[in-house]
Amino acid sequence: METIRNYLEAMFANLPNTPEVLHAKNELWQMMEDKYNELIADGKSDNEAVGTVIAEFGNLDEISEDLGIQNVVVNKKDITRRNVTMDEVKDYLHERINYAYKLALGVLLCIISPVGAIICDAINISDAFGILFLMGSIAAAVALFVYSSIVMHRWDFLKQELCSIDFATTNYVNEQKEKYMPTYALLITIGIVLCVISFVPAAIIDELDISFFAFDMDDLSGMILIIIVAIGVFMIVLCNSISNAYNSILKINSASTVSGNYVSSQRSETKYITPEIATIMSVYWPTVTCIYLISSFLSFDWWYTWIIWPIAWLVNIILTSILKKQ
Repeated sequence: METIRNYLEAMFANLPNTPEVLHAKNELWQMMEDKYNELIADGKSDNEAVGTVIAEFGNLDEISEDLGIQNVVVNKKDITRRNVTMDEVKDYLHERINYAYKLALGVLLCIISPVGAIICDAINISDAFGILFLMGSIAAAVALFVYSSIVMHRWDFLKQELCSIDFATTNYVNEQKEKYMPTYALLITIGIVLCVISFVPAAIIDELDISFFAFDMDDLSGMILIIIVAIGVFMIVLCNSISNAYNSILKINSASTVSGNYVSSQRSETKYITPEIATIMSVYWPTVTCIYLISSFLSFDWWYTWIIWPIAWLVNIILTSILKKQ
């Protein structure tokens, strides 16, 4: 039955995603299923039953009138799309996940680059070591960014060309995404919590005037804060980048066709009235996060600044309802 299902989805893949077409597809699927079960009951093998069903119902041009979608089939636009195979998708996801780790590591190195200077100041050694650590961290981060970007260049066609994936590939990617969701939820939660509580160790050290051997812990408290934030941001960047890899594949098929709605993950994102508005809204939540962290670190009123989140959520709903394309 899986072969028949995949064949059916391929037949309807490029037809418009309308109630009329979806009803016809469901009707044809029921007819195929009934015929398959009938042939199996008559003693036919699975291969024989599948072949007979496809031969009888596999030409949409011949049965479109019976299904009530003849006009749709006759007038459909034949747009050539490059089919991305299952193997290509698996290779892309493998390389995109490796890219995510390199990207997250590069961001972490950029954040912790001042740590060397803080250590040098705390133990009274030459600032040259701090400068070397700073430049070395940034150089390593840039190397990771450049190398990983060059490796990913071979997948540029996914954005530059019209592509498509079949029903089986869509289900595979969606299953992998669903399996990753618990990990995503865990990483994003820990990452946000680390960023929020990053000030706590520094506050405790400053309040208790803690010392450790020759280290001036008051100076090192800033280093601890930076490291905690770096780890939190690493987790956030990593999980979001991996999640975006699955989403980018699931968005390949046109949302206006049946193939663009195989699974719920393919549903189109909110469309805004202008590209400029879409760009602004794409950075809305990162901006809110920056405002929250900056205001919290400057005031240390963490028990008050959390109110930014519900306000931002309400503002987002209002802006989306006003600015989205109807």
